Amino acid sequence: MSVQLVEERRYDQIMKERVLPDLASCRSDGWMISHDGGEDGGTLLDKAHVRGVDPSRLLHYVCYDRTLFRQGAVESGSALVRGAVIISFGFSEFADKYQEMAWYFLMQGYSVCIPEHWGHGFSGRGVNDPSLIWVDHWHRYVADLAAFCSQVGQQYAQDKPMVLYAHSMGGGVAARMLETFPSLIDKAVLSSPMIAPRTGFMPSVAWTAANAACMMGRSRSMVPGFGPFRPELDMGKYPNGSQARVSWAHKLRARELHYQTSAATFGWVRESLEMSRAILRPDRCSRVETPLLLFQAQPDRFVLPMPQNRFVDQVQQGGCQATLVRIPGSMHELYQMPDKVLRPYLERIFDFFDQPWQLADDR
Repeated sequence: MSVQLVEERRYDQIMKERVLPDLASCRSDGWMISHDGGEDGGTLLDKAHVRGVDPSRLLHYVCYDRTLFRQGAVESGSALVRGAVIISFGFSEFADKYQEMAWYFLMQGYSVCIPEHWGHGFSGRGVNDPSLIWVDHWHRYVADLAAFCSQVGQQYAQDKPMVLYAHSMGGGVAARMLETFPSLIDKAVLSSPMIAPRTGFMPSVAWTAANAACMMGRSRSMVPGFGPFRPELDMGKYPNGSQARVSWAHKLRARELHYQTSAATFGWVRESLEMSRAILRPDRCSRVETPLLLFQAQPDRFVLPMPQNRFVDQVQQGGCQATLVRIPGSMHELYQMPDKVLRPYLERIFDFFDQPWQLADDR
């Protein structure tokens, strides 16, 4: 399937003159109560009731309605309304970082729904430092995403497919959700998913250290090796990436304090490792029924490749369609690669969403 790309050579101009107006024509923001142990977790809120809720309990989301998408964009894109895409983003990210990706999905006929994971963007947090990311339990991420999909996502999909695009931490959360709610999503793309984070240590060693820090009352403390957000862009951290795309996202982060999360806490590390352990249980992988397309970045400095391989193998052994695609010479953020890599990446995604699915045993 052909893709009308936001070309790097005129990236800022196209984003300002075309993409942002198109997105503004169909954007809405909403709020949900996060799953913090209260009985009202997953409750959707209208604007009149948001102010009456403790801000730390809120989960913010952004949606783009394909039926309201600008007519000029529809004429040059796909006129067919195909359903809804849920975007589950990665560690330290935010909804507006996916402006370009949302536009591509809209152009292909999908409404787009992006929940900001708790502790990210404008959603509630358990820490005051805007640099830090902390979570009380990884189950919160999964429960929030599932509730969002079943309520908001289904509303936008209506009687058409609801598909998933998930990156990094959001990919790990999505994988666990697919194991827990096998019939919720029709198809899923996991892009550089955090089936297991890269910590620099064996997972068991990293968990022991993080858990010890948490037991000593340092759950909300910054992990060594991280630091506060820096407004200066260092492209050395994005090897092989598109400077135009990376720079655009960095400027969004620099202008908005809510987008300046950058550092893991010991509590987040412990929970991410425990989520990884839960994802990779063979009996859980065998429960997945959603056809999967997993992209593996090579190299990837944030997540480990072998657990991704193992996850795909175990899902296949359970009888579900799962395909692993390796992209050499890339980086973790595949959606921020140069045009020559991004175009075939997007085409593969859209072709996958368009194809009829089949059980692994029938291939």
